[in-house]
Amino acid sequence: MQRLHKTFATITLTATLVFTACADFGGVFEKRTTVNSEVKTPTYTIGGTVSGLTGTLVLQNKSGDDLTLTADGSFTFATPVEENHVYDVTVKTPPSGKVCSLNFASGVATANVTNVAIQCATDNIWVQDAYLKASNAEAFDFFGYSVAISGSTVVVGTSQEASNQTTITNTDGGASADNSANGAGAAYIFKRDASGNWIQDAYLKASNAEASDLFGYSVAISGSTVVVAAYGEDSSQTTITNTDGGASADNSANGAGAAYIFKRDASGNWIQDAYLKASNAGTGDQFGLSVAISGSTVVVGAFNESSNQTTITNDDGSASSDNSANYAGAAYVFKQDTSGNWIQDAYLKASNAEASDFFGYSVAISGSTVVVGATRESSNQTTITNTDGGASADNSASLAGAAYIFKRDASGNWIQDAYLKASNAEAGDYFGQAVAISGSTVVVAVVFEDSNQTTITNTDGGASADNSANGAGAAYIFKRDASGNWIQDAYLKASNAEASDLFGYSVAISGSTVVVAAYGEDSNQTTITNDDGSASSDNSANGAGAAYIFKRDANGDWIQDAYLKASNAGASDDFGISVAISGSTVVVGAQAEDSNQTTITNIDGSASADNSASNAGAAYIFKAY
Repeated sequence: MQRLHKTFATITLTATLVFTACADFGGVFEKRTTVNSEVKTPTYTIGGTVSGLTGTLVLQNKSGDDLTLTADGSFTFATPVEENHVYDVTVKTPPSGKVCSLNFASGVATANVTNVAIQCATDNIWVQDAYLKASNAEAFDFFGYSVAISGSTVVVGTSQEASNQTTITNTDGGASADNSANGAGAAYIFKRDASGNWIQDAYLKASNAEASDLFGYSVAISGSTVVVAAYGEDSSQTTITNTDGGASADNSANGAGAAYIFKRDASGNWIQDAYLKASNAGTGDQFGLSVAISGSTVVVGAFNESSNQTTITNDDGSASSDNSANYAGAAYVFKQDTSGNWIQDAYLKASNAEASDFFGYSVAISGSTVVVGATRESSNQTTITNTDGGASADNSASLAGAAYIFKRDASGNWIQDAYLKASNAEAGDYFGQAVAISGSTVVVAVVFEDSNQTTITNTDGGASADNSANGAGAAYIFKRDASGNWIQDAYLKASNAEASDLFGYSVAISGSTVVVAAYGEDSNQTTITNDDGSASSDNSANGAGAAYIFKRDANGDWIQDAYLKASNAGASDDFGISVAISGSTVVVGAQAEDSNQTTITNIDGSASADNSASNAGAAYIFKAY
């Protein structure tokens, strides 16, 4: 900055009204100040209040700005956020022995933010807050197969919804009754209104919706940006469409797949902002089987992509055209450029990529760290490789699975940071079925792990070698140590683990709270167990499903905090097929729930007992007090 001394100079200040197209809105007027012809974009502070705090709490905004608090009261982050840019406040380190919940913690900065509310408590009591149904719910829609949450906004995907609509319905609670495009798919956005009730805010459809596209198979959200993928979409397009609402009508690449980005415009309506395609899109790649978003960075997995490349391509928009390693898999990173357009930033491949590894089956992102699961990778390695770009070439443990961590280096390029394996890796475990990340904590699930253990192992790198409970499932927590290396921090098992529970089919994390679901769990319980480490041993409702909440205690060990069940749990509901968490709010999808209800129930713990719409699906919102 130029210092002013006792010399005389003329500095001209002019106020300018500029109309800009940007990432978060279709177009907004910004008041800017020009100093010596240099345009300054307005910035806004991010802050709020914290209560119930004893000890030390570390907050983080957008995985890059840390703020340490030691007392109740108001707070403001040191680094402001540019106008119309996303803010996303999370708990990086909770106070010892306490859990902190966040409200109004993410959004788009259009003025100084002062309403981020953080409540810290010694323990949580979880309750079922709402029961979500599609406003056009019908049999076999499978509403709830995918869910996502950011702050007070929830997205629910239903890939089998059959409407041929190609526009977005922004009328609260509105949706099409058409059924002429079987499996076209849809996604629904829900929000909390001023009274704290959940309402359906929008009904999203692809602008090129067609039968069998499976739009809504995977969904993700960060602030006011939503990603919905359609891995069955058939366009051969290899470029990105940044025209609002634009998408290809081509159908020459069956199952190539696509992803769609939606945003709120200045009036609060949802619009389709971009149509994402892989730069090497090919038939059957299934681009969009998995998606994730953090701020203005999106990751899309294509587990059937067939390149034999074992390096990362950091040239924008480039990817291999090789097809010699069938189903090796790939993941693609997209970002917004300075003009607000979406571009392909990187093409990620495993450093030991081989045919049928299914790299990209699952993806997750937090800030500048990406996790990719490869469920069919076949190494028998039981240790973690922290050498950048290193991975095993062994193939003696078929379908053991692996996960890979990628990060941006100092030059902005993506590199493979670590290669994760389970400490008890075995053939057929499918490690990497689901992945999640928050800050420097990663969760990787192993849905076909076979141990009958019903306790948590907090010894770093420890896990059971037992194989007497086929398909019980497990989840592994990894963290960065003081030297920056990744280590296995904990081995999570359900406290009522049994064969075929499929614990770990879906996972989610926010701060120091982890959710692991087991949609094959069989209890007929319809209440929530808040006693640490307790769960039902009943098996009378086959496939009803359950979800488990884990937290760090005062010693830094992981414990099972709660056991979640649907209040109308029934056999074969698949409760837990999907999970998501933001702060102290959890969403659980139950794709095979059978109620014909088309409204939302906001009475705590209530849900329909109707079973006349087979596999219509539902989603449940839980919150902690």
